[in-house]
Amino acid sequence: MERYKIIKEVGDGTFGIVWRAVNRLSGEVVAIKKMKKKYYTWEECVNLREVKSLRRMNHPNIVKLKEVIRENNVLYFVFEYMEFSLYQLMKDREQLFSEVEIRNWCFQVFQGLAYMHQCGYFHRDLKPENLLVTRDVIKIADFGLAREISSHPPYTEYVSTRWYRAPEILLQSYLYSSKVDMWAMGAIMAELFTLRPLFPGASEADEIYKICNVIGTPNKFSWPDGHNLARAINYQFPQFPGVHLSALIPSASDDAINLITSLCSWDPCKRPTAAEALRHPFFQSCYYVPPSLRPRAAVSRTPPSVGVKGTLEQKPGRRFSVAVPNAKLTGNHSAVKTNASFGSGVQRKLDMDNQELSRNDKSLKSSAKQPRYQPPGRKSSFAAAPFKKDWNASGAADVVDKLANMTIGNRRPYVVQSGHSTYSGWGSVDCGV
Repeated sequence: MERYKIIKEVGDGTFGIVWRAVNRLSGEVVAIKKMKKKYYTWEECVNLREVKSLRRMNHPNIVKLKEVIRENNVLYFVFEYMEFSLYQLMKDREQLFSEVEIRNWCFQVFQGLAYMHQCGYFHRDLKPENLLVTRDVIKIADFGLAREISSHPPYTEYVSTRWYRAPEILLQSYLYSSKVDMWAMGAIMAELFTLRPLFPGASEADEIYKICNVIGTPNKFSWPDGHNLARAINYQFPQFPGVHLSALIPSASDDAINLITSLCSWDPCKRPTAAEALRHPFFQSCYYVPPSLRPRAAVSRTPPSVGVKGTLEQKPGRRFSVAVPNAKLTGNHSAVKTNASFGSGVQRKLDMDNQELSRNDKSLKSSAKQPRYQPPGRKSSFAAAPFKKDWNASGAADVVDKLANMTIGNRRPYVVQSGHSTYSGWGSVDCGV
């Protein structure tokens, strides 16, 4: 830790304290999370979900874990520094965000989610506090509750902040999937338009009440598995017809309302995947390449109305670079010698064995091929989602890899009041099931 100079504390949670710090050698500003729990072995550290998941993922819209340090049984995570959380940008804002800004942020988050789900992980705790922003770039953070899609249930019922918690988890299901992230994104997207939470429940029961009040009570035909879950815990849904979201989110376009409605579907099978959400008409302009940047031969063949397939073949204005090495791990390990320059009690592991990384890549590929979750007794598919008829969801998974190399053009910077300068977007690591 001698290589880092602590500037100030920027967050204090149940599991850890977050500092803004600077690397004394390079001058790089970083965020350091100091865990409150003691860790007595290196194996304990590397087996944490946050470490395992972030080591396997490298994407422009997922926060980068730069280093893990264990010093005197205290664990430190060194992350790239991001200026604000999405929550900070919203909490004291008076003027609504433009739809261009919202589209830009959501497109990037869905790109990160599509990559994450393809890598075999789902987040389980998406909320505005865990989406970090620097200028026009947004990244997903806090993987303390992340789980592997291929891991075996039962999963814990208590995950994610209540306002963004999917109804199947509220009803104590232990067979949920990556679709819980999609529900959370629907709630977050609605909140970006209104600056108010869509489902601000005061308890689990009140949360379901708020959901029913907004999107209407599910019946036995629209969500039979939900009624089975409710019956198992002796719960009766409150009866509401629901309202059209355009009445609650008047500033949103029809395409935005359509996407939010589909993301906030009672039945997880009717929610789009992240890759499918990226192909929704709401993001059509994100694929548009100005004529000045197109190859000459492509101008006449692929007008903007062709859609995703045509624009993906064109040359984008700029690309994200994802050729970033994996995070360095620092701590006790039998094959690592102590570096005296870091002080007594500090041991560092700077490079991982190539064979281990190769095995990780193979396990990553195999986990990405796991079948998608289908609740028992249901054969419904995403085709039942209430999207517009002209939207083609087929082949969505084929473009995920290409989407990781795309970016949104520079947007007009939003104005942030000086009171928002405090950085508190980092969450905590959960070591439970």
